[in-house]
Amino acid sequence: MPFLVFSQVAAGTLSGTVVSESGSRILNAHLSIRNTGNGKTVFTNGKEDGSYSVSNLAPGDYEVTATASGFVAARASVTIRAAADQVANFVLHAGNEQAASSTVSGVVNSQNVQELPLNGRSASDLAALEPGVATARTQSSGQGKYGFGTQMTISGGRPRQNDARLDGISVNDYANGSPGSALGVNLGVDAVEQFTVLTSNYPAQVGRSSGGVVGASTRGGRNSFHGDVFEFLRNSALDARNFFDTTKPLFRRNQFGASAGGPIWKNRSYIFGDYEGLRQSLGVTQVDTVPSAAARAGNLSSGSVAADPAVLRFVNAFFPLPNGNLLGSGDTGIYTFSGQQVTPENYFTTRIDHRFSEGDALSGTYMFDCGTVRQPDELNNKLTGYDSRRQFFTVSEAHTFSPRMLNSFRLGIYRVVATTGLTFAGRSQSAGDPSFGTVPGHNAAEVTVPGVTAFTGGLGTITEFHFHWTSIQAYDDISWVRGNHALKFGLGIERIRDNKLGVSTPGGDFLFNSISDFLTNKPFSLAAALPSAVSPRGFRQTIVGAYFQDDWRWRPNLTINLGLRYEMATVMTEVHGKLTVLPPSTLTFITWVPCGKHCVRQ
Repeated sequence: MPFLVFSQVAAGTLSGTVVSESGSRILNAHLSIRNTGNGKTVFTNGKEDGSYSVSNLAPGDYEVTATASGFVAARASVTIRAAADQVANFVLHAGNEQAASSTVSGVVNSQNVQELPLNGRSASDLAALEPGVATARTQSSGQGKYGFGTQMTISGGRPRQNDARLDGISVNDYANGSPGSALGVNLGVDAVEQFTVLTSNYPAQVGRSSGGVVGASTRGGRNSFHGDVFEFLRNSALDARNFFDTTKPLFRRNQFGASAGGPIWKNRSYIFGDYEGLRQSLGVTQVDTVPSAAARAGNLSSGSVAADPAVLRFVNAFFPLPNGNLLGSGDTGIYTFSGQQVTPENYFTTRIDHRFSEGDALSGTYMFDCGTVRQPDELNNKLTGYDSRRQFFTVSEAHTFSPRMLNSFRLGIYRVVATTGLTFAGRSQSAGDPSFGTVPGHNAAEVTVPGVTAFTGGLGTITEFHFHWTSIQAYDDISWVRGNHALKFGLGIERIRDNKLGVSTPGGDFLFNSISDFLTNKPFSLAAALPSAVSPRGFRQTIVGAYFQDDWRWRPNLTINLGLRYEMATVMTEVHGKLTVLPPSTLTFITWVPCGKHCVRQ
């Protein structure tokens, strides 16, 4: 009996899932796979669980289009390699598939996310690949006070005008900055299904911020088991010594982890989990300016002075002698040292999806990220550091009333805890000696002298901040396709709990006008925090928004995007009444108008 025999050809397989923006599986989606080299097109339909698979595809570049009734079509470019499996997952947005949007945006799918060579495997770096997005070099980050995430300008806006979203929940931090860990990266690349950036002409359903919108959706499981194990290594073996290095600093980075997903109950429940660990030891060369031996003896270029013995004891304890060239007239010299910045970080996320029926699906995501940084201070006397811990939880329910009406409800909590200004014992035991202190009960004070590297104080005397940020959010969105109209309307509410404590220079800060004044103990000023005036603040605020959007396909070649959004924020309050709001009715304005030799008060 004759039968078909397939020869062994260098072909590949393309598979993936088609889901809605709420995370629910789209049944029986239609997919077309066109070879851009020869124009050959293969058609297939998705399965009941939202997955699809096409085998025996010749190697080459393909354009894949996914469509479904009541949803806007999505496209992706995929490269099929010989004897290899490729994955292309689609997230379809509800609406008329023939409608168009005036929003300027970019989309990166899961395959691109995982295969792009990202330094540090930071998912936030994907946004900088889109037109109109650039890293803001003038904005500081990674030190806690201004947030830890990558600062980006989108279409010329300020970095803190942007809004970052994960599964539809805002994940901006306490500084309204991008999410990030203590190291300044945003781990979890393997857990990202799709990454989008809205740069201008935002639809009405987007609010909260006036800048760009950076969004990501987490990966979910499917009927077939899938997973990976990885480790990335970087070290200083092939690094070059920079101009200031006396020896090549040691650098080691290990990033390792694993991800896996599969069915809990086939065609019903799915689970996906991802863990990523980072261990880094980065050698940092610091170049300082310190008083020379001649200056410590009182022999200054401007003349001899009688150095105060208490100051000399302080200088010899915290300012090392130069190990490089003297500067200028010889009052100061260069001191160079290399120290290790040690950063361990752990990231974990998991997602569970469950389909109750053909039109009702539930999904939940939990993310945890914890990192610390420890490094020598400016003069190698003590160790300084900062900590960060992030937690994210969201649950969403999508209910399909009909092929053209979908309701999506989301509830999410995002919490960030960060501490800066931490100090630990290091090279110098004097950093923990209270006999050097100025403020009772504290160690050595900070010292600022023109032309000399500033000393940031002993243990527990530098400026410190404690941030506890919690954002509780709820959203409900309805998508309805009626004739030539793709209608969307909904509302959202966010409750912000911002608890913070900032202690500025608890050990005091001396300011001297010259090195001569410093050696003779003649400070210009002393600033120190009053212990009785330092207390935490608990700020509270609520943001409420509602919108209506109509993408009207007026003609076959003309779509009009109409939208209206109202958003308001309540006046900020403090839980213990430590915040004063001055009503406008109590203000009295005084204007002085010049008139000849006199001034007239109005």
